[in-house]
Amino acid sequence: MIDVIFGAFLIFVLRVLNYAISTLRLVTITRQRRIIASVLAAVEAFIFAVVIANIVNDLNNAPNLIAYCAGAAIGSYLGMFLESRFIAGYVIFNVITKENAHITAQTLRDEGFGVTETYGDGRDGLVTTLRSVVNKRDVKRMNALVKDLNPNAFVTIEEARAVQRG
Repeated sequence: MIDVIFGAFLIFVLRVLNYAISTLRLVTITRQRRIIASVLAAVEAFIFAVVIANIVNDLNNAPNLIAYCAGAAIGSYLGMFLESRFIAGYVIFNVITKENAHITAQTLRDEGFGVTETYGDGRDGLVTTLRSVVNKRDVKRMNALVKDLNPNAFVTIEEARAVQRG
């Protein structure tokens, strides 16, 4: 009985690691960190091979199957948590508005955000686009500020692949 519990626990732990590494590997791929992504892929493949060999060996072993599935779920969550906490990421925050643009930009600057104002023609006339590169951790705060200052503004957020200077 102890062997069954230990085996299921080991599968669970390895599957958590497998999924967490997989998530981090995908982040390194999108940031074009080829060597790190390759090393993570090798580790991920090794862990997967060990785990899947134990699962396929006995598909009637319910504790192992449950551990396998639970490990995938927890590992996915853990990978996302690690990515959000420890891997710096930036987004491009765009605000398009017809009203209060300069006040919104100035308030965002006062809050420590760099903002570029661009004027253009929109479907319904003149608009201002406010553009800022923001650390992912600051997106909620910036979005709340924009919503308070300019509730009718159109907001888009894009992934920034690389940031230099600024």
